[in-house]
Amino acid sequence: QVQLVESGGGLAQAGASLRLACAASGRTVSSYTVAWCRQAPGKEREFVAGISRSGGSIKYAAFVKGRFTISGDNAQNTVYLQMTSPNSEDTAVYYCAVETTAYVRNTPDAYILWGQGTQVTVSS
Repeated sequence: QVQLVESGGGLAQAGASLRLACAASGRTVSSYTVAWCRQAPGKEREFVAGISRSGGSIKYAAFVKGRFTISGDNAQNTVYLQMTSPNSEDTAVYYCAVETTAYVRNTPDAYILWGQGTQVTVSS
């Protein structure tokens, strides 16, 4: 079973860039479809971006609007979320999660294993 550890969160000013990392251990991350999801205080967890286990399919939530990029590095067994031009509405705990199908599904309920999350706080 894979274990997931997120890192890279912190405090950022609006417009600055952040790169979140999801490091996998126990199994190769390319065995899974991986998603980044987030949860802001008082809100439900929501899908942000996902990459299929083949790397051939990538999906983003509409609110990303070209600002974030998800990518995988098989050599590092890590999936990244590059956040550019974040704003205060992107403040949330960001989680990576995996599922075993070959397709990216844009609902958090589809994902079966989760990391502990990393806090991202964007100040305006």
